[in-house]
Amino acid sequence: MSENLLQKYPDRLCQAIQAMAVRYGVDVFVVGGTVRDWLRGVAARDLDLAVSRSALDFARELSRELQAAYVLLDEDEETARVVWGDYVVDIAGFRSGAQDITQDLLKRDFTINAMALPFSLYMTSAAADRRMIIDPGDGLTDLQGGIIRLLAPDAVIDDPLRLLRAFRFFAESGFVIEPRSWQWIIDYRQLISSVSPERISYELDCIMASRRAFAAIVLLAKAEVLAVLFPELGMGAGITQPASHHLDVFEHNMEALRWMERIIAQPADFYPSQGEALEQYLAAGKRVIWLKWAALFHDLGKPAALRMIHQRITFYNHDRIGVELVAALAKRLRWSREKSDRVSRFIALHMWPFHLSNVRRKKGVTARACLKIYKAAGEELPGLFLLAMADSLAGQGSGKPDGMEEELAALYTEVLDVCRTQVEPVFTGPRLLTGRDLIDLGLEPGPVFKDILAEIEKAQVEGELNSREQALEWVRHFLSAR
Repeated sequence: MSENLLQKYPDRLCQAIQAMAVRYGVDVFVVGGTVRDWLRGVAARDLDLAVSRSALDFARELSRELQAAYVLLDEDEETARVVWGDYVVDIAGFRSGAQDITQDLLKRDFTINAMALPFSLYMTSAAADRRMIIDPGDGLTDLQGGIIRLLAPDAVIDDPLRLLRAFRFFAESGFVIEPRSWQWIIDYRQLISSVSPERISYELDCIMASRRAFAAIVLLAKAEVLAVLFPELGMGAGITQPASHHLDVFEHNMEALRWMERIIAQPADFYPSQGEALEQYLAAGKRVIWLKWAALFHDLGKPAALRMIHQRITFYNHDRIGVELVAALAKRLRWSREKSDRVSRFIALHMWPFHLSNVRRKKGVTARACLKIYKAAGEELPGLFLLAMADSLAGQGSGKPDGMEEELAALYTEVLDVCRTQVEPVFTGPRLLTGRDLIDLGLEPGPVFKDILAEIEKAQVEGELNSREQALEWVRHFLSAR
């Protein structure tokens, strides 16, 4: 590889770092993920630097020089962050007890992250020479072989999050965890409970954002780390489901995640007439992450809801119970309110497309029914149908009705059409009546206002009311009938 490591970073940033190194008389090295990603031909997320001493002073002075933001990450560990526009520079002192860069590297997590290059070489053509890389753990060999190797068991003991990071690297790169490291992960898996929830959530979300989330979750289950993180998920193991399913509750949740990943990758394969719109929906925000969590947890409430009625397996209200369990789980992992609300909404509503599909099969779908699901799901209506598709494909028992996936695709198209032609015009146009109109008719403000206006809205969507006069007459009739 002949390109300079730092060609993606502005000259001003590089020159400022070099000037700080001279000013403080310190050795500066580019380390960790920056070196690893460069060697893989991947754009580094940020610039990781190790400084031989005075790391915090170095970082503060660099931020002043660049007029950038300074963020203290850990005073005891001497780590700080400088944010300059779109560029993030993480700066750390040598790790505890390390006298030089070699000792510092050997205190890191994985061999592929334990490589460094003197920063000064970045300013010269010598950066292209891999022989200049400082590599005490032979990380370059593991990088070339696609191997995830912990440097030592102490790497996990010192920071148990590293065992979870192994699965994140697997998910993002497809590298394989080598046997000895795998055994250390199993041996020390319980230590993950001591890690802060925020750090755990970050790693897990990185896994869910990848294209190998399902494979990584399978590995987490195999290593029994998943059971430590989410004991409530394991409660579904061995719980038999009705004939429409071929898997127990735990495996069905896993299978739904597998299908969700495939659907996200190619939504047009499952909703042919909505592929482009679904791709745009999925590209916004963190929906990919939310939907994968929703798929994995969508039937979390089934073990608690399990009942045998007339020798028939039932899971009544499992969606409601699932929402309660996810709320507790979200609180435990310090999920953001937005993430918790969206995942919970998907789980609360995940049976709705199936109920509506049954109604459609028997007597068609009314505009009122489309209004109801539209208001309940809001802007996450596309995601709700993506989850329904994953749920349906994850159940392939002998008792499953034929053509369920085709019915879901047709239902979604019909709901969208009704919403576009009948529902959305009601929401975007002026209201037929307001609360002021109800007061003028002699009503006292209260909960009944919401009920009346909602009924007028439904009648308007159905085409039963088209004018203010008709709406007023409807209310007068309602009042006379009370």
